[in-house]
Amino acid sequence: MSRHWHPHLTVATVVHRDGRYLLVEERDKQTGAVVFNQPAGHLEPGESLAQAALRETREETGWEVTLAGILGFSLYRAPSNGETYYRSSFLASPVGPLEGATLDPDIIATHWFSGEELRAISDRMRSPLVLADIERHRRGTLYPLDLIHEY
Repeated sequence: MSRHWHPHLTVATVVHRDGRYLLVEERDKQTGAVVFNQPAGHLEPGESLAQAALRETREETGWEVTLAGILGFSLYRAPSNGETYYRSSFLASPVGPLEGATLDPDIIATHWFSGEELRAISDRMRSPLVLADIERHRRGTLYPLDLIHEY
């Protein structure tokens, strides 16, 4: 029997302003636990990675952002479900909150956290990718958006 492997293609956005990071508080569908995550989600048909990152950020936070660059690409096998995720992570600057925005139903709240506050809740992150992306930003890792070629 042949089994086809299909990794999940996802995006995440690290939104940074004045030493603080925008995270979402959400309920994990698998475990029911309340966790923290960057605005993140799956690539939809016909979308570019950048378009997906901007859309997910709007839908999950109610904020309009501009992408500043790429923090990196991650391959992650989730222990909770055994699924493999290939994630493209972007750095963004906030433009402003969208008036009348309605957040995705899984989102409980949005928060701006300092580095110290993030360390205090590190055990409540959705995955190790959340803090890894923020640490990349704190170290100054950033690649240009034109690193991605889409045809």
